[in-house]
Amino acid sequence: MDDRKKLEHQIALATRTAASTGDENTASRLRHFADQLRRKLFPFPSRRSQITARAYQLWEQAGVPPDATWIFGSRRSGRSAPATR
Repeated sequence: MDDRKKLEHQIALATRTAASTGDENTASRLRHFADQLRRKLFPFPSRRSQITARAYQLWEQAGVPPDATWIFGSRRSGRSAPATR
């Protein structure tokens, strides 16, 4: 197996494991590990992936609020955020 295939395999494993674990600390570490591997695989990330990574980082810093999913995903889904007062 060549290096590229190994990295792809490790990314897939880390991503699946992060999605299935109940421990948020472990899941966060696995997602971070997968992101590091992606940076090795794709050393020059696209602008879109940089924006996505930053939005995810902000979401995690906000404490992963379940009701704030629309805030970070609204542009992707084409929905606009509700007006604030």
